[in-house]
Amino acid sequence: METIIELNKNNLEEKYIFNKIAKQSSGAVMYKIGKAVLITAIAIDEKPVDEDFLPLTVQYIEKSYSAGKIPGGFMKREGKPSDFETLTSRIVDRSIRPLFPKGFHYPVVVTILVVSSDSQVDMQLAALNSANAALFVSDIPVSQNISAVRVAKVDNEILINPSLNSLDKSTLDLYIVGTHKDLLMIEMRSLASKKIDDVDMSESQDCNAIAEDELIELISVAREAINEATLSYDEAFAPLVREPLELDLKEEKIDTELYDFISNNFSTEITQAVNEMAKSERSNALKRVRKEILASYEVEVDEDIAKKVVEAYKKSVVRDMILNDNIRADGRKLDEVRPISIETSLLPSVHGSCLFTRGETQALVVATLGDSKDAQFYDLITSKDSKSESFMVHYNFPGFSVGEAKFNGAPGRRELGHGNLAKRALEPSIDLNYDGTIRLVSEILESNGSSSMATVCGGSLALRSADIAVVDLVAGIAMGLVSDGTNHAILTDIMGLEDHDGDMDFKVTGTRDGITALQMDIKLGGVDLGLLKEALSEANKGKNHILNLMEEAEKNTVPSEALPSTELFTINPSKVVDIIGKAGATIREIIEMFDVSIDIDRDKGGVKLVGDDKEKVINAKAHIQNIADTPVKKQTIYEKNKLYQGKIKKIVDFGMFVEMPDGFDALLHISKVSKTRIHNLSDKFKEGDSIAVIVMEQNGKKVGLATPEYLN
Repeated sequence: METIIELNKNNLEEKYIFNKIAKQSSGAVMYKIGKAVLITAIAIDEKPVDEDFLPLTVQYIEKSYSAGKIPGGFMKREGKPSDFETLTSRIVDRSIRPLFPKGFHYPVVVTILVVSSDSQVDMQLAALNSANAALFVSDIPVSQNISAVRVAKVDNEILINPSLNSLDKSTLDLYIVGTHKDLLMIEMRSLASKKIDDVDMSESQDCNAIAEDELIELISVAREAINEATLSYDEAFAPLVREPLELDLKEEKIDTELYDFISNNFSTEITQAVNEMAKSERSNALKRVRKEILASYEVEVDEDIAKKVVEAYKKSVVRDMILNDNIRADGRKLDEVRPISIETSLLPSVHGSCLFTRGETQALVVATLGDSKDAQFYDLITSKDSKSESFMVHYNFPGFSVGEAKFNGAPGRRELGHGNLAKRALEPSIDLNYDGTIRLVSEILESNGSSSMATVCGGSLALRSADIAVVDLVAGIAMGLVSDGTNHAILTDIMGLEDHDGDMDFKVTGTRDGITALQMDIKLGGVDLGLLKEALSEANKGKNHILNLMEEAEKNTVPSEALPSTELFTINPSKVVDIIGKAGATIREIIEMFDVSIDIDRDKGGVKLVGDDKEKVINAKAHIQNIADTPVKKQTIYEKNKLYQGKIKKIVDFGMFVEMPDGFDALLHISKVSKTRIHNLSDKFKEGDSIAVIVMEQNGKKVGLATPEYLN
């Protein structure tokens, strides 16, 4: 029987409709908020996988019809997911994954369809809350509700779950998922307080980085909102929960006799293997020890069981070293950052580059500059107009970075997620007055812990190498946590081993003044604010240590010789039409003559010239200013078939620009110079030479010429 539940919590007027759609699924809901409608359905395969993991798939899919659109392109149907869809799917996945019980190895697919959109609705909040409702009432044994809250800061006023219009004006975007008072996931970024068009050129700019204490206060506010929401969900959804499926959960049974045998006879070998694993994410040390254990153990044991027991003992060794001895597998102190080396401007033909190496993680980050036409255009169902992205960060993770023989294909969710985190970290540091497009590409050459943070550090210095006006350097560091319920240890600059065997992955990026971006995932089922505050304090120490090294590297950074030359100037707006010419003829000629790209602001008369040759850019500027400064003259009417004496002004591949006696330029095409084919005009003519030409035709300012030699 159809059931409608209406809730009004945290500035969200939500409507949940159950038992109306997708009744053959394990759980489903039609979720309405504003004009947005989402359908979330969950399906389970009751045959478990053999591997020891949760095969969960989340698909957030935006239908074009939801915004009254027909998909573009040749195929008029939805195709490859957009970056926003992929990132939203990843957020939902990371949020609901901790809710499944241990030993749950059944394939589950969560499908979220946006079937009606609303330009003011936060679709990531809607996706998470609808997925939670469908999962909680399903026949899958999940017994907790979660809720998402977004916090914004507009004119120093704190807003809970703002509209998209308000979020555009915010200096903070804080997205938190939790259950009751436990926090499960945090994503945060600082935002530019002004759009480029509104910037006063005389004002100084900062990154709007947020201080640690202020962030803790805002997280506390969000936690109370999450607690209120999840309590209301518990009460409202409980009567609708289906009878759970009878599923066998794989107990993590450990062969205690084999475990004791390893502890008594191979503890030294396991510890040595752990030390080797601290040097690389790819290590064969445990495989060698496992073979020795199986060979010496009197009882025949399945290799998969032995693998689990060895893995369990290895994990206990790693955690005991940290909690009891305050030492890590690679010998570092808990708050010690691995050795760092930095080399900038090492690639001669690129606009900016940095090779950032921290321990066994290495990122080569390359910056490329372009004009506004190089921006990435994309569509959102919450907006009728296409949007453009003028700052891009693309992250690549080839298999060889961890010693794997793997084909390098299209970027997956992990690559998109890491690139997006680095983008959010670095974007606030770019001067708002920068007018152009920037693309950063991070090639991970080696990985053993937090290559995304290496991308942030290398990316900030690659921007410096490309001579981009950066307000502040931004560094990133990955923090970890090991806890046994009583004692805990915060780890600075975690490596892959500690990420795998630890209880938290906490990435923090920022400047000297505060945090620009943050991402946290908890494996414990929640974390309290005191622990979070301690982790932020330790992260700040590590971040400042890295910034010290980056600032030293910055002193030795020389801008690349491959950087394009740029000239910015203004002309009288009334002269813009003369620069463009009839049907764009004049501006095309300038582009061809001087090999430059030109951007013109018709209203303000602003001109931006970009080219690889500095001298040509300067000459193009002088040429444009000459046109703009030349008084308007009456167009000369040339006599057809009459001989004129002109001067060669510019030789190009397709002909010559000839200055006529009254100062107007006309094109003499290479095909009209001689009846015999000429491959290189520069072999026969020189710029500045006098040349006889005959007017063949005239169409306004466009004059067609030929030589007497061609006509005879």
